[in-house]
This record gives sequence, structure tokens and C-alpha cells, in this order.
Amino acid sequence: MRLLLVEDDPVLSRTMAQGLETAGHRVEVARTVQEAQHWWAVHTFDAVLLDLNLPHGSEPRSGLGSGLTALRGARARGDRTPVLVLSARDSTEDRIAGLDAGADDYLGKPYELKEIEARLRALMRRASGTADLVTVGQLALDRLARRYSVAGQPLELPAREFDLLWELMTPPGRVLSKRDLSDRLSDAGEALGENALEAFVSRLRRKLTGSGASIRTLRGLGYMLQDDVSQ
Repeated sequence: MRLLLVEDDPVLSRTMAQGLETAGHRVEVARTVQEAQHWWAVHTFDAVLLDLNLPHGSEPRSGLGSGLTALRGARARGDRTPVLVLSARDSTEDRIAGLDAGADDYLGKPYELKEIEARLRALMRRASGTADLVTVGQLALDRLARRYSVAGQPLELPAREFDLLWELMTPPGRVLSKRDLSDRLSDAGEALGENALEAFVSRLRRKLTGSGASIRTLRGLGYMLQDDVSQ
């Protein structure tokens, strides 16, 4: 998953980002309301991990409302990215305020990385309508283990091809435009161009030969993954 982590504590944000990246996710970190609003507006994320007590730029900490401001702004412009609030403010009133502002889930501090990952998987299942185990033909994705297999045999893929196939299987049959895929597979310091994306699609197609799953190009629309029987 590509995640936006909004957390102003430098030690906590670094520790969380490293843990999530070790688990196979790509993470962008924002430490102020302004940074959060910028990243949230210009990039596509699978989910946002949002602390509510954030500073505004160089100003001192401004309390609960600052994180809610970023959340309300995103929802107001129609952004439906799943949001998991992570906050030390864990009263019933705080939870209600976060959920009413548009959050999908709310987790009070302290928390463990394993629980965050489990909640993220649940959010993604609800948002995309997919299960932890997804199959297309003989191709299978085990989301919990972050592992692909074909007819029960492991399918090892480089990082970008792994992420590309993940997007195409979330869920299978969904049409993804080249722009959307490029946004999802780009890093903060390196945008993935159309030619590079086409090269990754071509390599992945070859590796899926004989799996019963194939990548279909829909001219002017993008790509979708389907089982060979449906072609």
C-alpha cells in the first residue's frame, strides 16, 4: 500500500515509517497541517494515517482541530481515501469528532504496528471490496503474507511489478488509467512516466503467461486484470 503518515513527532514518525516500509508499504511523511494538505492533494494514497494534534507550519501545536481541518478539507473536495486516525486524544467525544469529520477508523495511542496493519487491511477490504486472499485463474495474492503464487508455486516479483500487480488485483476487473497507476507507483522523489509504466506492464504480462490471468489494455481507458476465460 502507498500510505501518507501524518505525525509531527520526529521519533515516532521515523519509527512508524520504517516499520511500515519494512512490512512492504511505501510511506510519505507529513509533519504539519500544510504538509499533509499538500501531499494529500497532489498524490494518490491507499490510506492516510492521521494524527490530530498537528502544528500549522512553524507555529506551535494548535490542538485537536488542526488534524480535523486537514481531514475535513479532503472530504470537502471529494477525496474518499480511507483514513485511520491515530491520536492520544481517546475520549468518546474525540472519537465522535474524528469519525464525524470523515475518518473511517480511530485508534488511540499507544498502539502497536501490528494492530495498525490489521486495521489498514480492514479499511482496504471495505474500500475496495476485496478479501485477504484474491485469486484470478491460477494466480493468487495472499495480502496477509504479501505473497503471490501461481498454481501454488511462489511468484517472485521486483518491487515495482509487485506493486503494479497489487493495484490490478485491488480488486481484479477494475480498470485503472495510466495516470492513476503512475500516481500510485510514483515516489516523492521519482515520478513514474508513461513509458516506464508500459515497460513494467509488458514485463509483468510475460511473467503471468500460463497463470490463467492476463492484463488487458483498454484503449483510452487503461489496464485491467482478468482471468483468461472471460476474454
